[in-house]
Amino acid sequence: EKEKKMSEVEKKINETVKERIDQGQKDYYLREKIHAIREELGDVVEADKDAESIRKRLDENPYPEYIKTKVKDELARYEMLPQASGETGVIKTYIDWLMDLPWWQQTEDNENLNEAQKILDEDHYGLDKVKERIMEYLAVKQMTNSLKAPIICLVGPPGVGKTSLARSVARALDRHFVKMSLGGVRDEAEIRGHRRTYLGALPGRIIQGMKKAEVINPVFLIDEIDKMASDYKGDPSSAMLEVLDPEQNSVFSDHYIEEPYDLSKVLFIATANYLENIPPALQDRLEIIQLSSYTDAEKVNIAKRHLLPKQMKENGLKEGQLQIDDDMLLYLVRYYTREAGVRQLERTIATICRKTVLAILKDHEEKIVLNKELIHKWLGNEKVEYGQKEKEDQVGTVTGLAYTSFGGDVLQIEANRFQGSGKLILTGKLGDVMKESATIALDYVRAHAKEYGIDPQIFEKQDIHIHVPEGAVPKDGPSAGVTMTTALVSCLSDQPVKANLAMTGEVTLRGNVLPIGGLKEKSLAAHRSGITTILIPKANVKDLDEVPEEVKKSVTFIPVSTVEEVLKNALVAHE
Repeated sequence: EKEKKMSEVEKKINETVKERIDQGQKDYYLREKIHAIREELGDVVEADKDAESIRKRLDENPYPEYIKTKVKDELARYEMLPQASGETGVIKTYIDWLMDLPWWQQTEDNENLNEAQKILDEDHYGLDKVKERIMEYLAVKQMTNSLKAPIICLVGPPGVGKTSLARSVARALDRHFVKMSLGGVRDEAEIRGHRRTYLGALPGRIIQGMKKAEVINPVFLIDEIDKMASDYKGDPSSAMLEVLDPEQNSVFSDHYIEEPYDLSKVLFIATANYLENIPPALQDRLEIIQLSSYTDAEKVNIAKRHLLPKQMKENGLKEGQLQIDDDMLLYLVRYYTREAGVRQLERTIATICRKTVLAILKDHEEKIVLNKELIHKWLGNEKVEYGQKEKEDQVGTVTGLAYTSFGGDVLQIEANRFQGSGKLILTGKLGDVMKESATIALDYVRAHAKEYGIDPQIFEKQDIHIHVPEGAVPKDGPSAGVTMTTALVSCLSDQPVKANLAMTGEVTLRGNVLPIGGLKEKSLAAHRSGITTILIPKANVKDLDEVPEEVKKSVTFIPVSTVEEVLKNALVAHE
């Protein structure tokens, strides 16, 4: 009985196997036939061709050993799969990425330092600190012949030439240039790549950039590094840490490529508008170079050397067809633009060029010499009030200085009092830090009411309102303390504040004045507004080196360390 069962099973199995062998032989036979027919027709199967050309490329080029091994493994898998399988495309794409990335290709750097300096000067006026830093980099690289490239981060307001400076560095070095913009990147995979198991997986932007660059030592511009957001998909700024750490980036790992990739020969240049928005861990790996707003004189020079010739060329004007002298440029800078950089200025000049072209072609003018009447006719009335300070000394109104991502600005801070119950009202869309400053200012004034001749009863019987105009613009930061204190004292003791004076600094409850940031920007803004005296915290005196000479000539800086000194200098004493 048992044996009978066994032999039945045996028979069944044998039949199945035979069927399968027959089927398999049939398939194999038919496949071979198709193959032969295709060959006869001249349609040689692509896969074999691909594999051959890839093997040839591998043997002829100096790929690193581990890449050769990886590609060969993947190729073996590729050839095993039937061509119709969905997997083949995925593997093929991966092999292409591995083959197309630069692993050994590099360009020779321009070793001539004077030449490099000349190129940098041609492209940009001013910016001496930055150029000097770049020259140092070149010199050291030449001296040591190897360099863990430092990672430079240019920080400054829009339009001061951060991105174009990076291009110019690439030109001076004679290197390839690639750019990646991080605005709005909120997914870690954008930087690190996706795992290959995902549909539509791609390497991260760094690897994509390297493929574009085609060499292992390009200048790689990482634009807007402060605009990275983070959300549930991970935190891209933490993924940037590995890319931007000279100690680690020689073995950068991309989830897609899976093999370590060497970024140590890349010169990374990052740009940002606002230092505060770069996470501290990332800042730690960057060498920060601050670019600040241009002074009026610098803007005129930039317009004369770069913007005007460029716009004339773009609008097809020949030399001499449009003449703008320095006074007119200065007039445009002061009354038609108000910015830290020169973008608006360039647009204004472009408008003038277009109107000139129209006048030459339509009204048959020979050439245009720009004067104020023409500017008014073409651009309308003056766009900005140059210098918005108070005309005369006011009670309860103080000029403060603000530092925004667009450069510096002057802010009037107003204080007022009226019957009430001792409330403090704050308006002007203030951030938390400024609200705190206001509370500290009020409490300081209450504590020292007698010294300033203020009736202590006021605080119970009257409400106090502090307002910072331009309510739609969010304002925050630790440099309005002294301004608010002065406004309060002035308002409560009816002493006017000098109109041509501005101040900046944070106060403590004890009445000490603390240092602030952005002194250069702030002093430029005050100078633009026609202010002649600026009170600054004593601890900021060291920053006066950075303030342009033309500002120092016409503005007096008074260092102060206590609120008393501030008031002594700011209030107009009762006669």
